[in-house]
Amino acid sequence: MEQPAASTRMSAATWGLLALLGMIWGGSFFFARVAVGHVPPATLVLLRVGIAALALHAYIAGRFDIYATLRGRWREFLLLGLLNNAVPHMLIFLGQTQIGAGLASILNATTPIFTVLIANRMTVDEKLSPQKIAGCLIGLLGTAVLIGPRALAPFTGAGGPPLWAVVLPVLAAVSYGFAATYGKRFRGVTPPVIASGQLTASTLLMLPVSLTLDSPWQIPLPPLSVILAVLALALLSTAYGYILFFRIMAVAGATNTSLVTLLVPPSAILAGMLFLGERLTPLGLLGMALVLFGLVVLDGRVFSRLRKR
Repeated sequence: MEQPAASTRMSAATWGLLALLGMIWGGSFFFARVAVGHVPPATLVLLRVGIAALALHAYIAGRFDIYATLRGRWREFLLLGLLNNAVPHMLIFLGQTQIGAGLASILNATTPIFTVLIANRMTVDEKLSPQKIAGCLIGLLGTAVLIGPRALAPFTGAGGPPLWAVVLPVLAAVSYGFAATYGKRFRGVTPPVIASGQLTASTLLMLPVSLTLDSPWQIPLPPLSVILAVLALALLSTAYGYILFFRIMAVAGATNTSLVTLLVPPSAILAGMLFLGERLTPLGLLGMALVLFGLVVLDGRVFSRLRKR
């Protein structure tokens, strides 16, 4: 699918779609937080990717030569599904057994930072510039502010979630960074096929993991609120989220669409505060501000426009 240039101007309607996508993806952290109290992480990942894969296959309905593409590139889809779905979802859900939706979303918002660092090492056309270095350092500083008190907790006796739960969403961001770099080899493949291919692959990967770790047939039937959260996570945040993402990308280009990264944490934090009683500490707000400012510096367009004035 040919994408517009990065300078593509976005209409008010496109900005509205971008805000909607930010709320939907921010909601995924809220839905996961609701679900992990009743559904083990591995099984929750399986339900998320499996239901979403079925929905996308129904949406595609055999178009775009999907089945020939899946047969011809199944090994690549397996690796993409591992890096972009199975591993990061598992890490985030494990972390969310101990931390709230807002904190998980902020930590995971470091994905573009790790993507830039990984691409600098693994590609020849995406090297670090002074602007990218500054953005990465600010974002990593914000991550250190968020993690720092937890790292010192064993020595200071401070409360709060365990260190491992806070680190896992950051490791998920690293996995997403590798997936973004690896995903470049899918240029020329229709985006809905990439989405359905990786979700199908991650479903196959997570099935034996769920059966081995969780024995899902022994899990008690969760309450209706949890069932609805799982369906929303799969159908709204994953299947429809991908469709909306590709629709925005077709109109606004990949660079403009990447701004959704800035919108996910606020929506996740708001949902956590309204429905789960979560609160961010002043240090958490500082960490979030640093991470988001780092992403703004990394993107560079705000400062570019200011220089032109």
